[in-house]
Amino acid sequence: MPASKGKSSASNHQGNATGLTRQLSPGRQIVLALLALLFLGLQARLWFGEGSLRHVAMLKKDVAVLKQSNAKLAERNQLMAADVNDLKRGTEAVEEIARKDLGMVRTGETFFLILEQPRGAE
Repeated sequence: MPASKGKSSASNHQGNATGLTRQLSPGRQIVLALLALLFLGLQARLWFGEGSLRHVAMLKKDVAVLKQSNAKLAERNQLMAADVNDLKRGTEAVEEIARKDLGMVRTGETFFLILEQPRGAE
């Protein structure tokens, strides 16, 4: 009978080792509650609000759109800079613009305007 008493004592000791029946001290409960609140606060910040994963993904998308827009504007600026250089260096570009946009002709030139008939008017 004493042997069975020892076994039951050992099995009770193993049950207590799992921590299922043991109560935490009030100090440990407070620390555990604070850690849980800290964890939940960090999770909330990770998923919602400024600096969250969703916010960072949205900012990355915005950056990609702005980079694409900047690339288009940089190309446009290069073309405009080339036009400015052409206008500064020679008279050919100025003459081309004067002829095309303003309808101007040089002295002694004759201007011919050829009008095409509409396709259905024949």
